[in-house]
Amino acid sequence: MTRPRTRIQKKNSETILEAALEVFSTYGFRGATLDQIAEVAGLSKPNLLYYFPSKEAMHQALLTRLLDTWLDPLRDMDPAGDPLSEILAYVRRKIELSRDFPRESRLFANEILQGAPRMRDAIEGDLKQLVDRKSAILAGWMDEGRIARLPPHHLIFSIWALTQHYADFDMQVRAVLGPDHDPFAEAGAYLETLFRKLLAV
Repeated sequence: MTRPRTRIQKKNSETILEAALEVFSTYGFRGATLDQIAEVAGLSKPNLLYYFPSKEAMHQALLTRLLDTWLDPLRDMDPAGDPLSEILAYVRRKIELSRDFPRESRLFANEILQGAPRMRDAIEGDLKQLVDRKSAILAGWMDEGRIARLPPHHLIFSIWALTQHYADFDMQVRAVLGPDHDPFAEAGAYLETLFRKLLAV
């Protein structure tokens, strides 16, 4: 029987994962080292390995938690709701995630760019099944003439691309816009206008 973790153990685990997130999102999985993570966490390397047996275990823990966070807004799309309102709410939530969790977005992007070696099962399983279900809802709304007819999967891909860009290319966006612009405020308004026009019937 596994003993419940103490408050100190929970705190140390979170400290390690926060440090791992910082290092992985900066250097990628291949470039990150246990020594870097230990230094950022302010813990010894043996202490790190007491909580997580390997760099891979830390990375997997972060990705598992991240996937739930990333998919929750899509899960919230209500088939009984107003189609345009539901889609725009999803767009807004995705841009908020890019604003609030830029390191997590880069971690996910790095994993996908590497061919998703540690997430393939989840992507081909839970993620695909969820996207298929929500695409069926979108197709139903299109069949009813409530939103414009578009390829549903590609509509979701477009939302991902247009929102996550602001996290994955944050430095580029801010450099181009300059210091007087809030990229996320402007992006939210722009994307709402874009999708309203795209989906209008």
